[in-house]
Amino acid sequence: MSPRLRRQRALPASTGGSEQPLRARGLTVHYGSVEAVRGIDLDVHPNETVCLLGANGAGKTSTLRALSRLATSSGDVLFEGRDLTHFSPDAIARQGLIQVPEGRRLFATLSCDENLQIGMTARGGRDALFTIPDIYDLFPALGSLRRRGAWSLSGGEQQMVAIGRALLSAPRLLLLDEPSLGLAPVAVSAVYQALKSISHRVAMILVEQNASLALDLSDRAYVLSVGRISLSGTPAELGDREDLLESYLARGVDPEQEAAGGGPGTVGPGPDHPTEPARTIL
Repeated sequence: MSPRLRRQRALPASTGGSEQPLRARGLTVHYGSVEAVRGIDLDVHPNETVCLLGANGAGKTSTLRALSRLATSSGDVLFEGRDLTHFSPDAIARQGLIQVPEGRRLFATLSCDENLQIGMTARGGRDALFTIPDIYDLFPALGSLRRRGAWSLSGGEQQMVAIGRALLSAPRLLLLDEPSLGLAPVAVSAVYQALKSISHRVAMILVEQNASLALDLSDRAYVLSVGRISLSGTPAELGDREDLLESYLARGVDPEQEAAGGGPGTVGPGPDHPTEPARTIL
């Protein structure tokens, strides 16, 4: 057995206590010689929703990927007081740091209900926060789609399943990457209504292009520009600096050079956003 595997098995179990869900210091993300995130500090407190705002390429998705150990990074990352620097994405997910990636990444050949059940595999020994009936209550539109294959769902329906799958893993910290991207307005409304109803039960980091939606849901926000934090504060504080906030959100920057592509047996967005690659991350 390799030293890496031995160390992963020794990762302390989550206690589900009042530890700060996330403390990151000097987080830096590299794609080869490209530095996409440049030494940022992030904090998330229990049952707090924090959003990351910024123009395309500002480093938002790269930040989430680094927290889940899906991107090469440096800096200190503590999850409920535990250093996650040297652990694999699956070991981290089983501790309760769960990401809902951009594009949903469902299993195409499985039904809506089967995709939800997969979420429970990452729950480990944590007490369930939600049951499958809870998810159907949270997203009533899925009630009649339980046996329908994921490949046939719309983008909004897929996003509901992806969020439900993550909630069934009993997350201690939920990372949401562009949950409104490409969705019809009615689906966006349903998704954000559900997120608001659970925000007092689970800490979240939200990456979102729609600043108004994100700020309405969040307790605090960080605004990224070219890989650095340019502004931070509560929605009220950022609202007092609306002109400056808008200038950062409108800035065009270079792409983050993030890896793209999919794998067999997965599906991304449905008919209302059909062009993205698909992968599955739990």
